[in-house]
Amino acid sequence: MNLLIINGPNLNLLGKREPSVYGSESFDDYLNKLVGEYTDDAISYYQSNNEGDIIDKLHEVGFDIDGIIINAGAYTHTSLAIADAISAIKSPVIEVHISNVHKREAFRHNSYLSAVCQGVIAGFGLDSYRLAIEALKRSK
Repeated sequence: MNLLIINGPNLNLLGKREPSVYGSESFDDYLNKLVGEYTDDAISYYQSNNEGDIIDKLHEVGFDIDGIIINAGAYTHTSLAIADAISAIKSPVIEVHISNVHKREAFRHNSYLSAVCQGVIAGFGLDSYRLAIEALKRSK
């Protein structure tokens, strides 16, 4: 499978940012483990702190790739534009969150993306991404 992981704002700081919430491992280190585990699949990665760049990436790959895993960070709770971009593409998208957003601040309980994604995985730390890969592989 050809898969893309998209991370939104501040997720470039994983391993440094609030380790009590997000853990102490960098995403690059975790991604290397995923790539090593899924050697028969092509896993690419894109991170941006900019909403428009995330939308452009969804438009760019969303008609050809086998699946997209997105952690839109705070844009999850604010971006109708990213939700519209997911609705407009053909590739299946799974929304992921490292923390259990429903155990956090009330504003994090609402997602504009959930209704347009194939599914949502939250609260399993970085392993949420691996679980999303497994879900995409099983749904193919």
